[in-house]
Amino acid sequence: MAELAGLVQRLEAAVGRLEAVSGSGGQGSSAATAVNVEAYDDIIAGPVAQYLSLSQQIGGDVQKHADMMKKAITCQRQLLVTASCSQKPSDAVLTALLQPVSKVIQEVQAFREQNRSSPLFNHLSAVSESVPALGWVAMAPKPGPYVKEMHDAAMFYSNRVLKDYKEKDKKHVDWVRAYMSIWTEIQKYIKDHHTTGLNWSKSGPVASAPGAPAGGCPPPPPPGPPPPVMDLSGSSGGNSGPDERNALFASINKGGDITKGLKHVSDDEKTHKNPSLRTQGTAAVRTGPKPFSSAPRPAASATPTRTLPPVLELDGKKWKVENQEGAQGLVISDTELKQVVYAFKCNQSTLQVKGKINSITLDNCKKLGLVFDDVVGIVEVINCRDVKIQVMGKIPTISINKTDGCHVYLSQDSLECEIISAKSSEMNILVPNKDGEYSEIPVPEQFKTVWDGKKLVTTATEIAG
Repeated sequence: MAELAGLVQRLEAAVGRLEAVSGSGGQGSSAATAVNVEAYDDIIAGPVAQYLSLSQQIGGDVQKHADMMKKAITCQRQLLVTASCSQKPSDAVLTALLQPVSKVIQEVQAFREQNRSSPLFNHLSAVSESVPALGWVAMAPKPGPYVKEMHDAAMFYSNRVLKDYKEKDKKHVDWVRAYMSIWTEIQKYIKDHHTTGLNWSKSGPVASAPGAPAGGCPPPPPPGPPPPVMDLSGSSGGNSGPDERNALFASINKGGDITKGLKHVSDDEKTHKNPSLRTQGTAAVRTGPKPFSSAPRPAASATPTRTLPPVLELDGKKWKVENQEGAQGLVISDTELKQVVYAFKCNQSTLQVKGKINSITLDNCKKLGLVFDDVVGIVEVINCRDVKIQVMGKIPTISINKTDGCHVYLSQDSLECEIISAKSSEMNILVPNKDGEYSEIPVPEQFKTVWDGKKLVTTATEIAG
């Protein structure tokens, strides 16, 4: 059966190559034999095919996500075919060639955001966090390290899948290994064929954007007719002729005698010395129009932001606390050991969880205060800002990831708690003293790594002030 399955995968890969060749408009026949394209096909026939097969077995949202990933990888293969038989185009054309892959990447990430309540959310997140790695084709001169960074971004959620299904369903464990091996193999592929960026052909035509005419852009339209010649003999305003212009110049040439025709204004006729004249109609000063005056424009109404309704409900075994704004005194009291709490987009609120539960997750929250009794699993803080957590009972592990500002108040029973942090800042752990007060201890953010001859050794350091 294993040999038959391998044969089927190879046949599917061969069919995919033939379809790509037939749809490339004559360029595919030479590109399909390119070494780098064949190496990419080996990845498709290997870990990609295994990932798609396992996703189909899991089904649901994972299968839908996998269909999107299949589309993205197919679009990237077509780009590699184009690059193998065409010269590098201009930046504008290159952007158009990258557009299909970029569009599918956005669809993959949007699908995860639209299905946050999915029971397979960790699977979707592992894919969504790492799918930008397909953008390595635009990352020069170091596309390999970029893929490595995206691979590491997926490990946070892939490890959660391994933790949840390690003892339950081996199929999900194999799914994680197959998916993560895609990026491992792509890193090797880049190192062998595209070390400093996407490798374009040195010969052949310059690559063109999809749908562009073969002969290039059409010629620009001819220039329009010239403007009419200005008639300098005519007057620019009124009916003044040569005689009036001569009279004007004659008046100017009078010199000091030009002011003899002006009327003298006495002091009793001056409005700044006789304010009472300003109210009289005969002496009223006529004001002309104000320059640049315009009717007041109505203030543009700001586009109303979409506000989702607050949620505090039990969905199966998950307590969902979402979209809470300024909600003080949120309490979850009727809890069980198998239940979990998931708080999403809660701002300037406080949440108290009573009893003993499995885990608590804070995701994308700001200025949230959390107080809980006992957690047997883990408390996770992800993409949060200025949150405070107080432990009343016991907790084995607290994970802080991509968070700026987190204060954790431990109890006497939770002093053995493990604090795991990544890509976070302004973290402080407050430990209780015998007198009931707390001692605040910052979590290190700066580290020093040295080579001891056998391995890298990393130690926390303090910022020299």
